[in-house]
Parts: sequence; structure tokens; C-alpha cells
Amino acid sequence: FTMNFVLLFQNITSTTTTAPKPNHTMNGPKHKLCTKLSSTYLRKWWITIVIAAALIIGGIVVACEFSVLIDAVVDRMVALRPGAKTFGWWAKPPVEPRISLYIYNVTNADDFLSNGSKAIVDEVGPYVYSETWEKVNIVENDNGTLSYNLRKIYSFREDLSVGPEDDVVIVPNIPMLSATSQSKHAARFLRLAMASIMDILKIKPFVQVSVGQLLWGYEDPLLKLAKDVVPKEQKLPYEEFGLLYGKNGTSSDRITVNTGVEDITKYGIIDNYNGRTHLPHWTTEACNSLAGTDGSIFPPHIGKDRILHVYDKDLCRLLPLVFEKEVETSNEVPGYRFTPPEWVFADVESHPDNMCFCPAGKPSCSPNGLFNVSLCQYDSPIMLSFPHFYLADDSLRTQVEGISPPQKELHQFFFDVQPKLGTTLRVRGRIQINLAVSQVFDIKQVANFPDIIFPILWFEEGIDNLPDEVTDLMRFAEQVPPKIRLGLILGLCALGVILLLLATFCLIRNSHRQSTLHLEGSNYLATAQVDMNKKQNKENQPASRY
Repeated sequence: FTMNFVLLFQNITSTTTTAPKPNHTMNGPKHKLCTKLSSTYLRKWWITIVIAAALIIGGIVVACEFSVLIDAVVDRMVALRPGAKTFGWWAKPPVEPRISLYIYNVTNADDFLSNGSKAIVDEVGPYVYSETWEKVNIVENDNGTLSYNLRKIYSFREDLSVGPEDDVVIVPNIPMLSATSQSKHAARFLRLAMASIMDILKIKPFVQVSVGQLLWGYEDPLLKLAKDVVPKEQKLPYEEFGLLYGKNGTSSDRITVNTGVEDITKYGIIDNYNGRTHLPHWTTEACNSLAGTDGSIFPPHIGKDRILHVYDKDLCRLLPLVFEKEVETSNEVPGYRFTPPEWVFADVESHPDNMCFCPAGKPSCSPNGLFNVSLCQYDSPIMLSFPHFYLADDSLRTQVEGISPPQKELHQFFFDVQPKLGTTLRVRGRIQINLAVSQVFDIKQVANFPDIIFPILWFEEGIDNLPDEVTDLMRFAEQVPPKIRLGLILGLCALGVILLLLATFCLIRNSHRQSTLHLEGSNYLATAQVDMNKKQNKENQPASRY
């Protein structure tokens, strides 16, 4: 239509220049005005077309690049900058974590030792403690990291527990059985001497203690003796024994993590732990790596194919987490559930990569479903598993009576994470503590105690929900940007298309109008020429008569 318009315009111009001189004199000013108006009209709609194209291109750019802009905003928002709101949430989480403990109370200890009967346990619990977490002594380092100590305060919640901390339970004597198991390959006279000492001190393989004592510590005669006779460099850092001994307060461990300011992919990742960048226990660099988070935050923009890593000192390793399913919190915040893969505690036959966790070769490898943390527990033969030996060989569970088959809903370890921000929504950290007991015939007190993986207790630690202030921000980050993006795409593209159609319509309409004006102008000139000829003929007629 543009070419037609140009041709019509040229026709009008040529017609005007070839017309007789009298007509040019009569119609020149009017023609110039029409030409000027037509030129202005055309220029206006061409500008409109350019604007329309720019709007459509803008819509395409928004469709492709808007999420990149939002990600940049999220990265800046979550990075750990002192004074920022997210920094405050990280330093002192506005949540109330809880730990619930379930203890395997041995009900036939005498019969088990005397007659070789299978041990019978009764799971008692939960005993619930609320926790307060705070990172203290925070120091900002020059390399984009923060160093801190973690303070954990436990408060017993009898209203949520099955009974008071004074409830009495019978459990294996962990200090004694650890000592006897370690002496299995020592000289025989040492084992006999140990038996004599235990006889004098009246130490038995099972102890009757309160729940509070089992968790927070009680005076053990073997530890007390070790304090006096063991060389200073080999002494244990505590005088009492308790599974949570020394954990109620500020930890002496100095942790350094990346802030994410310089590299968001390292956000929350441990840089070093007590000055170490790797653990010293295992056989490969990958298995000794500390490149995980504490579990409260993860680098943002989490995809379903990413493997998350959590490090806790008591786990003695990084714990990998893989995507399981999509979830949603009670206040409609979407998340991803990550759980340890089934091979995480698998034996080396099932998963050869776990060979790196066997520091003394294959004989030191753990049975399927267990993880040996003795190197992190002063050589005490502690084995970790999931509760009720979930994902472990069922033969471990049936070594004792009284443990029900595991259930995924009750015994699975998982993290629910908000993928865009990398913030943990809900946690169930479920772990069972077991004691690997070795039979030692030369020590009469344990001569009838068979080789067995004896369950002590299991616990679940975690959070159920976050404060509304935090979840509102998460919901905004998850729901609002996509709506803004869609609105901008539709708005820009729709406005651009409307303007383009309008400009096209007006240009086509103007083209037809110019064509009509050309025809009318031609008829007018022809009529004027005829009139002038007639007039000239009339003027010439009298002259011809003379």
C-alpha cells in the first residue's frame, strides 16, 4: 500500500506540473497546502508504526529477560549483609525449633545377659525440648565470609512430653561397652585388668538413669577413673557422660560461611570449620568436603536436579539431599522436599562410592543402612541410622524385640525448601543413635553380650512453620513477579498490535483518499480546459467575421 501511495502522489505531482499555465496559477497554493498536509499525515503514522514495533519488541524482551532481573533482585535481597532484614533472620531465626527424643528402654536386661535371650526394648517418648538458636560473636571478614559461634538453648516442655525428665530408663552402659569393644584387639592382660577394675567399681553393662541424666550427663565411674590415670593428651574433654552433654549453651566451634554478596552460588556454604576446610577422617577429598550449609539456608534458585548438602558436626560428614516432590505449606507457600538418597548409608556392595567412608579398608565399612561416626566420637563405636532402621537391612531391626517396622511418614529425614529464595520452610531431621557392641570373652561382665548393633534412642529435630512476616515475603517473591511479567508482556504486546493495526488502517485509508483526489483533480483540470477553449473560441469568432 505504501508503493501505491507513492505512485499516486507522483501522478498528482506530474499532473500538476504538466497542466496549462493558467490552471497552475489558479491551483498552485491549494495544491501545496494539500501536499504539506499529506506529508505530515504520512509522517505521523510512520512514527506510530515505529512506536508499535518498539512496544512489541519490549514485550518480547520482558518475556525473555524479566526473570533475570527478578533473580538479581532476589540475590541482593537474600545475601547476608549486616543490617539487612535477612541477616537478622539468619543471625537469630524467628522460629522455635523443637527436638523430640524417643528412648529404647530395655525391659529384660538381666535375662538378656544371663540366659542369652533376645533383648526386648520399649520405645518411650517423646521427651520434647524447645530450642532457641542464635549466632553470636559474628565477625565480617574481608573475603566475603562471616564467622560466628552457635548458641543453642534447650528448654524442657513437659506439656508436650510423655512424662518428666525424672522418668527412669534402662539403657546400655555406653562408656563401659565402648571401652570393652575397643579392647577386643588389645593384649589379653589388659582385658583381664579391665575386668578386675570393672568388678571393683561394680560397673555393669546396663545402667538405670533418668531421661535427664541420659541426655545432659551423669557421673560415670569409668570416666572418673580415666580422668586420673589417662595421659593428659588422651583425656576426654568431659567428666560426665550424656548424649547431649555440653550442647546446651554456646558452642566453642568457630564456623565461617560465605555471605553470597560476591558469589550467590556460595550463599550460606561453609568456608571453614574451626579453621579446617576439610574433614581429616575419610579417604577422599570429596568425602572430607565441608561445602554444605547448616540447613537453615541454601543458595537460591534451586532446581529439582540440584543436590543440596547439609553439614552437622555430629553427622561427621556432608549429608546429601535430593529432590523428592513438590509441597506446599499451610499458608500456601510452595516448596520442594529434599531427602537423603537411599544410598546415603548403603554398604559398598550396593554403592561403591561409599568406600571412601571406610578409612581402614573394607573390614571397617558399615553394614547397609548404618554410618560409623566413631572417628568423631572419641573412637566410641557409635553407629547412626534413620529411626527404626529405615532404609537399612531389616535384620538390624529384628536383632532386638519391640521395634516396629519403619514408616516413611514417621521416620524419613527431609527438608522442605522454598526454591526461589533457598530458605528452609519445614524440617524433620530424624536420626537414630546405635551402639556397635563387640563380644569380649575375657571380660566377664560382657562375656554374654553378643556382637550386636544395639539401638539407644532416636530423635527428630526441626521446625514446623515460619512467621507470617517471612512467609508473606516468600509468597510475594513466588507469586507477584510472574503476574507482573505476564501483565507487562500482555500490555506491551497488545498496545503495540493495536497501534500497528490502527496505523496500517489509516495509511491504507489515506492511500485510497489520495487516489480519489487525483481523479477529481484530473476531471477538474479537463473541465477547466474545455471552458477556456470555449471562451477563446467565442473571443475569436468576431475577428473572423471581419
